[in-house]
Amino acid sequence: MLTCAFCGEEIMLEEDMKTHLLLSHMENASRCSLCSLSGVSYDELSFHISSAHPETQLGAQGPPHITPPAGRSAAANTQSHKTPPSCWAQDSCDTDAEATHCSDTIDCHKQDITSKSRASSTGETATATIQSPRRRQKAVALSNKDNKGFKYEHSKAKQKRLCSKREEELFSCPMCPQVCNSCEMLQEHVELHLQEQHSSGAQEACSPAMTSPSALRLSAAAHSPGSDQRLARELQREDEARQEREDFKKLQKQFGLDGGGGYSRQMERSMEKAVARGLLGPAEFHCKRAEMMESLASGLDDGRTRTQGVLRALSEYYQTEARDCVHVWLSADTDHFCSSAGDTGWGCGYRNIQMLLSSLHTIDAYAPLLQEKAVPSIPRVQSMIEEAWKEGLDPHGASHFNQRLQGTRAWIGATEIYALLTSLGISARIIDFHRPTGPDNSHPQLFDWVKQYFQSSRSGRLPPRLIQTSMPPLYLQHQGHSRSIVGLEQRRNGSLSLLLLDPASPASDTRRLLSRDTLPTALKQLRKPPRNLKHTQYQLVAVQGGLSAEEKQRRIVGSRTLCAERIP
Repeated sequence: MLTCAFCGEEIMLEEDMKTHLLLSHMENASRCSLCSLSGVSYDELSFHISSAHPETQLGAQGPPHITPPAGRSAAANTQSHKTPPSCWAQDSCDTDAEATHCSDTIDCHKQDITSKSRASSTGETATATIQSPRRRQKAVALSNKDNKGFKYEHSKAKQKRLCSKREEELFSCPMCPQVCNSCEMLQEHVELHLQEQHSSGAQEACSPAMTSPSALRLSAAAHSPGSDQRLARELQREDEARQEREDFKKLQKQFGLDGGGGYSRQMERSMEKAVARGLLGPAEFHCKRAEMMESLASGLDDGRTRTQGVLRALSEYYQTEARDCVHVWLSADTDHFCSSAGDTGWGCGYRNIQMLLSSLHTIDAYAPLLQEKAVPSIPRVQSMIEEAWKEGLDPHGASHFNQRLQGTRAWIGATEIYALLTSLGISARIIDFHRPTGPDNSHPQLFDWVKQYFQSSRSGRLPPRLIQTSMPPLYLQHQGHSRSIVGLEQRRNGSLSLLLLDPASPASDTRRLLSRDTLPTALKQLRKPPRNLKHTQYQLVAVQGGLSAEEKQRRIVGSRTLCAERIP
């Protein structure tokens, strides 16, 4: 007979004893009572005890028998399968005191276990080996079933312990209040946020603060490599868009479209700075401000930057001097207008219009077409261009300036000159020299075209040395600046030089042309050979007669797709 070490029940066969242990006791005994091994099956525990604790076997053939601690009554032993001791339970001891008690109990009763194992294994071997095949098969099936149940319960308890530990590790989404149980779930959740933002730009699940670039960078640690690349591209696009906006604002400020005020406001600021520096007294400040407001109200230029008689002085000089020039062509009388404190840095286009209009006033064919009897001021020129836009001229250019020039410091160019002249009933052409045609980025074809322009006013095979024409000056535009062509020199070697009036030249330099003593030196500032014109592109605006009402209407319609004449 075999005796159960837990409850004292006597069983005849060894297989029945194993089944009894599995059914009655092994569900609650999943660890070795002699060491810290736990979480193994009965067969594994038997192998462990026979190999790691051979002193408990003493040559026995049957399975190891574990006896309860000494001092326990038979009644307690019979109930041990219902309530096993805490130190032999499936889980570990809850406190350090219980763990010490378990260790002491195992050490004290090691000999008792050894003696009982020896007694139960001797004298019963013959009886244990007598067993019918059917009973053995039933016992093995029952043992396997109970073993599977034990493994399932053990796995379930172990999973429960793992889950209870994982519940303590929570991961918060950096983009919304969602809390995830694992980093994998957090990664999938954040990727959903990024996909929604990329596809529709919607931010339904996230607050604005959480969708900022800084919040996205905080969540980058939980992203996969693909998500990091998408995030980097989105941040790069945001930086590019921000840089583009900043560059656009800089361009608006550079070209006077930032709403910083126009001619009058800049003039007032300049006079205020002069007062602050002590260069202008308060009384003089108010006097000049009143004169400026009166000039703006009349729409006429105050004449402070105007220099008259420049072409007459040049004509007298070339009649007696500059013998190295074989031919000199001069335009009709033209006054020079330089920049003032109110238009420094942006008013060159307007000043060249004033030069052109001053010349047209002296030509009988154009004087009746002009609205003003004198040269208009810069704010008045701006309003005249706006009126031309309202007539339908150059709608594309008008949209570029948002239909408004007054009160701004906007730069203007050849197309605005063309629109203004057409609205006055004056025929104009835009000629575009879009690339250099000579060595060292020079434009010899531009010089040839200017020569033909001045020669068209006079017939004859042998022109005199000085040709005083009735042609208006030419408006010359290049990147960032514009000037007026009032003459052309041709030397004995055939080289050509333009005579240019520059709005950037102060009135003091221009007045040096009026004196015979200083004119030769000042003329060097006007004379420009091909080596001095090396911009990639130049545009000319040439005046060529008047327009009838029908021709003007055709020009208005044609300006919807305004194109220049390209040379070459």
